[in-house]
Amino acid sequence: MNDRIELIDGHAHLNELNDIPGDFVRARDIGVTAIIGVGVDLESNKRILALAGEYPGFVFPAIGFHPWEIRKHEIDNTLSFLESNILRCVAFGEVGLDYKARVKKDLQRDVFREIIALAVRFDKILILHCRYAHQRVFSMITDGGVGRAVFHWYTGSRELLHNIIDSGYYISATPALQYSPPHQEAIREAPIERILLETDCPVEYEGKASHPADVMITARETARVKGLSLTEVVHITTENAKVLYKLPR
Repeated sequence: MNDRIELIDGHAHLNELNDIPGDFVRARDIGVTAIIGVGVDLESNKRILALAGEYPGFVFPAIGFHPWEIRKHEIDNTLSFLESNILRCVAFGEVGLDYKARVKKDLQRDVFREIIALAVRFDKILILHCRYAHQRVFSMITDGGVGRAVFHWYTGSRELLHNIIDSGYYISATPALQYSPPHQEAIREAPIERILLETDCPVEYEGKASHPADVMITARETARVKGLSLTEVVHITTENAKVLYKLPR
């Protein structure tokens, strides 16, 4: 392991990985020192909390309710679980809106509104999914008084990006920087002090499943897009994550 490299994967669906021990060894070998594991529903939230217990100081849990996963009969139990367990977590995530999803928009907004209230009440970060709903998500969290948030895999407009940054929020970079012009434009425009690195693993990029170690790809692509050195990108984004999530230093 290169002692000069210290990377943090800020968004990983660890419950979906097939070889967690192997993935963690490979991640540590390239310098990953922490992973923010995110949940999307009741089952994945429980798994993320269990993994945080199995890998203390390495896996830091976020629990959430992804808009794709909202089912009317599961809302009360899932929200109750979030409320009961959030003090064990660094954030609520993955949460937000997806206006391409089959779940009705008004139902998505109702659930998201409840989570926003919990985030304000417990002073927690929101890790945001906002596909085709960037402006609505931004309006809801600002109107709701959310102090800290990460716009995961941001591909929205330049104008909204400036509003996000001016409001003190962050965006995250992914390996999609290899091929996605909207994502490249956002990362190029945002100040490095407001960018976090992530993989969103095990999501596929150009047909290949990702893993926590692929946060190095994100780091290299961020450096390329922004015209910065890899060392500078790694140092600043890792510091960003440590400060935002209050991780051990």
